[in-house]
Amino acid sequence: MSRIGKKPIAVPSGVQVTIKGSTVAVKGPKGLVETRIPEGIAMQQQDGHLVATRQNDSQSALHGLARALVNNAVEGVTKGWSRELEIVGIGYRAEMKGKHTVVFTLGYSHPIEYPLPSGIDVAVDPKQTRLTVTGIDRQKVGQVAAEMRALRPPDPYKNKGIRYLGERLKKKVGKTGAK
Repeated sequence: MSRIGKKPIAVPSGVQVTIKGSTVAVKGPKGLVETRIPEGIAMQQQDGHLVATRQNDSQSALHGLARALVNNAVEGVTKGWSRELEIVGIGYRAEMKGKHTVVFTLGYSHPIEYPLPSGIDVAVDPKQTRLTVTGIDRQKVGQVAAEMRALRPPDPYKNKGIRYLGERLKKKVGKTGAK
């Protein structure tokens, strides 16, 4: 049995859950998130909780996944999700251009403009070296943060680039120090 799949999801007050076939729509104070759950897994509402059940043991691998996806949607519409990035390097920075575009200066010959998808907000700190990506869809927040990090991934030799906040890098020794 799936340990995660068996856990009930508490539905806070102010959150409405609508189950239509294989789609679960969760509406809360921050917005609406629709999640598709795999076939063979059913979601049921039982006195303020959501419970994931599977038809047979062949869906055991998807049982915990379906529960986690719906739980992420419930958490997203109540608290929201965020991911922090920090930019390390001399002259490396980011700034907002309008409301839906982030402009990165990352040591290339040109600035990089990154258009934000709908439902995602980015806040840049006054030093322009730290970004906070926020939204209600956990997958979308993580994808945008990963795409921003991929613009200039952290370099293991000079430790420059865009990294997640708190990410540890193992600094490598260059050619001259490797004797």
